[in-house]
Amino acid sequence: MKIYGLLDEGICKSKVSVKTQIIDNILTNSQNAIKLQLDNILTNGGKIFMDIYREIFLMQQTYATLFSLANKLQVKGDEYLGDLTSRQYMTMVAIAHLTEGKATFNNIARKLGTTKQNVKQIITAMEKKGYIDVIPNPEDRRAVNVIITEAGKQVVYQVSERGIFFMAELFKDFSTEELENIWKMLKKLYRFDGEEQDGFEEDSNLKADESHKEDVTRILKEFEEIRKNQKMERESYEE
Repeated sequence: MKIYGLLDEGICKSKVSVKTQIIDNILTNSQNAIKLQLDNILTNGGKIFMDIYREIFLMQQTYATLFSLANKLQVKGDEYLGDLTSRQYMTMVAIAHLTEGKATFNNIARKLGTTKQNVKQIITAMEKKGYIDVIPNPEDRRAVNVIITEAGKQVVYQVSERGIFFMAELFKDFSTEELENIWKMLKKLYRFDGEEQDGFEEDSNLKADESHKEDVTRILKEFEEIRKNQKMERESYEE
């Protein structure tokens, strides 16, 4: 009886041992599977996190660069232009690209991507210098029209020449194709809020008179020569 009892006890222990081993194997396999899943989650999650972080980083750096660039362009532009500030000059350009009778504060502000109040301040400063006249709008009594005086036209002609050579210096490292791409990307960025840029593609209504035509021809030739030299410098640098 004892022998049988011992055998039965051994068999029971053996069964328990096998069950325990099976359970251990199941637990081990489950733990490994869970660990593998966790590793995958952490790895993929970490990659996703890094991708998101990089996007945020790039957006922040792009915004900061645009902000700094806008300030730098204004400062350098003021130095180049002389008689007009960058804001005053671009306001003149906006007026020149609006059809007759449409140069209201609101339309100028829309062209420049700024507020009506900012435009009023700029116009007031130029009006005091005699470059601008503000007259009633015959179509809307609540609005006014802004026109460029003869003195204003003369200063625009002078400043425009400096502005062209400032542009040449500003974009000296860019080819025509690169300029087209930058312009497209900036217009795409401008409409982030759903509003398209009211650009300056249409012809200016501020035409050069006979006394300035020779100057225009000279400026264009000088500009062409500058761009040719810049292209040669870019190509030699790339080699």
